[in-house]
Amino acid sequence: MTVRLRPHHLLCILTFAGRGYSPAFTENLAMIAGRLSAGEEIEIVEGPDDICAPLLTDDNPHCHLGRVSERDRAAANDVGRFLKRPIRPGDRFLLSDMRIPHLRAVFASGDIRSGCQGCEWEDFCTNIAHENYREAAISWDRK
Repeated sequence: MTVRLRPHHLLCILTFAGRGYSPAFTENLAMIAGRLSAGEEIEIVEGPDDICAPLLTDDNPHCHLGRVSERDRAAANDVGRFLKRPIRPGDRFLLSDMRIPHLRAVFASGDIRSGCQGCEWEDFCTNIAHENYREAAISWDRK
């Protein structure tokens, strides 16, 4: 199987620590974290993705808002610049290909955080990063 992610969720998965918008959202993201930790492939998508799924039944899910699409563009540019490759819908890769320890380091330094601006989780994620990702759910110690 493949995990479908919108670009700004490439940043969110770096710091996910078992909290979210709702119990269903958190449970879903924890399941996705397990799949990613096990080495499942990612496919970049435009718009709502597998992480958004539990929110899409809400009356006005924020997943469709323009500001979220702006976060996607910013995150794709930041991550692409760091990885020296464009991040576009349809791209497929494994997290092991993305040099996660390096992404986490530049996330903590703020160099790939423009996609986080205005997000209600920004301070929470900053704290996770500053605590060296101790609480982060996804393990990147795979060989």
